[in-house]
Amino acid sequence: MSFPQTLDYTGLNTPVGKEVSIKGLKASEGTIPSDVVGAFFRAVPDPQFEPFFVPDTALSDDGMVSRILFHEDGTVDYDIKFVQTPRWKAEHAAGKRLFGRYRNPYTNDPSVEGVEGTVSNTTPIWHAGKLIMTKEDGPGHQIDPFTLETIGAYDFGGALKSKTMTAHVRVDPETQEMFVYGYEADGLCSAKMAYWWTDRNGKLVREQWFDAPFCSLVHDFVITEHYAIFPLQPTTADLDRVKAGGAHWVHQQDLEYYVGVMPRYGDVSEIRWFKGPKGASSFHMMNAFETPDGKIHMDHHVTNTIAFPHIQADSGINVPPWELGGGFQRWTMDMNGADDGIAVTPLGPPGDMPRIANADQGRAYSQGYYCSMNPEPMGPPVMGGVVGAMFSALLRVDFRTGALVGYNLPPAHGMSETVHVDASEPGHEGWLVAIVDHETAPDTYEHAVWIWNAGEIFKGPVAKVPVPTRMRPQVHGWWVPMKDYLAAKDV
Repeated sequence: MSFPQTLDYTGLNTPVGKEVSIKGLKASEGTIPSDVVGAFFRAVPDPQFEPFFVPDTALSDDGMVSRILFHEDGTVDYDIKFVQTPRWKAEHAAGKRLFGRYRNPYTNDPSVEGVEGTVSNTTPIWHAGKLIMTKEDGPGHQIDPFTLETIGAYDFGGALKSKTMTAHVRVDPETQEMFVYGYEADGLCSAKMAYWWTDRNGKLVREQWFDAPFCSLVHDFVITEHYAIFPLQPTTADLDRVKAGGAHWVHQQDLEYYVGVMPRYGDVSEIRWFKGPKGASSFHMMNAFETPDGKIHMDHHVTNTIAFPHIQADSGINVPPWELGGGFQRWTMDMNGADDGIAVTPLGPPGDMPRIANADQGRAYSQGYYCSMNPEPMGPPVMGGVVGAMFSALLRVDFRTGALVGYNLPPAHGMSETVHVDASEPGHEGWLVAIVDHETAPDTYEHAVWIWNAGEIFKGPVAKVPVPTRMRPQVHGWWVPMKDYLAAKDV
């Protein structure tokens, strides 16, 4: 097949498209901590067929679900399979790409009219013993966590009415309820949003719909103990533009960033909208929490404009990654005040893919972790991932002291998002696990699982497990402890 020679399909992003199973891998350096026993699920975009609309984006590639299984005996298994969505099945049967421009059904081959177009390539979600592969433009797809076979679209036992489900749910650490939303809930380019939550057993408790100020690319959201928070960046969709064969998303630099706040068990009529900086963009929130003075604090990674190259191009924006500005910021909304403004506090340098311990979700917290870039690069970045370049540093921020420490990867190395693994030892911050890619020569790569002590990331990895097969970058991942993984056999 002949893929376009663009950032989305060259370098580390060169398509692989193979289902693989490798058993009995072992650490080549260090020792895998005894706490790291369980399943590391990853969402990996990888296309079956080359696009017929150019330029395309890796965000449109078929979803693959990857499982890295850590056993008690220190061995590791690696498996990856395609998520067999209706789109995957239709194209697989035809032997070619049938879906056109990113999230624009008016550019598809007529043979797939009415076929669900999601690729479920963004986040593997684990809740109540079920594994759901998600992408925010359609329903999630349930996966058998043991065989990685696709079971089918998941609608919470027929209870869910929303046509879409976010790739970023939030699970309360105490109640184990899962809080979820979907934008474009009733169709293409709609400003309708759905918000729902489930009990600890995965049963949908209540679904509500509301009208957002505009149809926004709402990639992530957050909860606190008493609130649900919806961040609407000024990246908008327009149905007339889409019908004319245009881009789904265009970033509006002169439009404010909106943040909606409502009681998390309340009614959507109680949503209060705050306004942040014009043109600001953010895709991932580290956490949110309340303080006794009635303020809500949301910590996220902000840039002064959109980072994705394909959305920049469609928006008439040309800002390279090193000029995006912004950084890791805390945005504060005062629920007791009459002002709809947002106070912005810098917390750290630019980065993305934040991670916290599950127990800190929605609570005041002491530390968090995220990927970034080495401020003193020792060579060009490893090219790959959905924005074109891989991360080259891992940071830990201490909110008590403001201290920021990090670990810079060696030259020609890049990393994907980490997952956090709890430690059994009291007072231990746990472990961070991620895939690290090493470019050994042009278009030649080695891949390994690296494990860090979360409280001492500056010391470097405590273990490395090579994975002897070609790997494509993931988007997001999810860690499942072995006891929870095995218990799913009874679900």
